[in-house]
Amino acid sequence: MQINSKFLDHARNPRNMGEIQDANGVMIDVQDCGDIVMFFIKVENMRLEKVNFMVQGCHNLIACCSILTVLAQRKTIWDAMEITSEQIIHALDDSLPPEEKHAAGYACDALYGAIQNYLVNAKTNAAAELHRSRMGDGWRSLYIQAQRGQR
Repeated sequence: MQINSKFLDHARNPRNMGEIQDANGVMIDVQDCGDIVMFFIKVENMRLEKVNFMVQGCHNLIACCSILTVLAQRKTIWDAMEITSEQIIHALDDSLPPEEKHAAGYACDALYGAIQNYLVNAKTNAAAELHRSRMGDGWRSLYIQAQRGQR
């Protein structure tokens, strides 16, 4: 498999890299291989206004995180939670080496974790857009209820 220019561009010139000081959702994900992925999100009106990341890992992981921030930016939290590792790989023009496809999953896990952190904080802070009666036992139940039209 040949690495293409889009993959190299995101690996060498990552988009949205760096901490968001006023993030209201954060996730630090440490993998068994030693890679560390941090995602920071700024949510306003249930929409990801800013999505940034920091990573200690290989160029494959950097490219996956970079393209994911581009894909997730300005999406609702519900739509962002539907982004899959396959969509990340496709957005990189299917140039991620097969043995490195787990990097896309790591990126997704970190974004999902940041969204979960936001939802837990919003629940704790009794944010107006999240009502306790709809929350259930976790962010996935909130997501399922939202998909049923209880937004």
